[in-house]
Amino acid sequence: MANWSDPRTTFRNPGAEDARGIAADAGLRSYMLKVYNYMMSGVLLTGIVAMLFVNSPAFQPVMTSGLRYVFLLAPLALVMALSFGINRMQASTAQALFWAYAAINGIALSPVIAFYTHVSIAETFFATAAAFGGLSLFGYTTKRDLSPIGTFLIMGVFGLVIAMIINMFMHSGPMALMIDVIGILIFAGLTAYDTQKIKSMYFHVAGNGEAMAKTAVMGALQLYLDFLNMFLFLLRLMGDRR
Repeated sequence: MANWSDPRTTFRNPGAEDARGIAADAGLRSYMLKVYNYMMSGVLLTGIVAMLFVNSPAFQPVMTSGLRYVFLLAPLALVMALSFGINRMQASTAQALFWAYAAINGIALSPVIAFYTHVSIAETFFATAAAFGGLSLFGYTTKRDLSPIGTFLIMGVFGLVIAMIINMFMHSGPMALMIDVIGILIFAGLTAYDTQKIKSMYFHVAGNGEAMAKTAVMGALQLYLDFLNMFLFLLRLMGDRR
């Protein structure tokens, strides 16, 4: 928080400083609540679209045709558009792209819904939600700087992707198990790291309505990806297949 006192004077007004601290805390809570609302609404939208699409007549024709690649690549294209174009777009455009991403991701992930039992999906979802909540709370409240850990974890994501590509050809069960465990740990750590980063970002954009709206969307996207990946790795590790 900025220090509004004049260093050339010795006069301080503790009451005014306390009022500014309370206002900052209220603004931060409101901002973080907006981020979490976006994030959880996106997760729910993805789940609803996935369930509806699995039970629709279009599921088999789409998933057995070349259209499935369109739905697999479209979410990646939308994430890249948000990540690289956020500074040039309006907040309303960023919000629309986020909702479009969440909806299309539901179609892309619909085979997962079809592959695992509903009980496994529900159990894994609530386990992920509980873990996510605790980890995000830790990231929000800890005084420790998580930046060094975050850098290490981001590097781990790239290694994880390479390992997954290699195992697509090797089909190694032990390697798949290792990938799932490491994936859970990486995205658990990123949940705490991203929460702290989103909290810190607030103090850079506070007072700028448009910037706050756009960073809230990007923060929600980061937490959405952390939640979704942790859920998918947990489901692969613990889920019961049909």
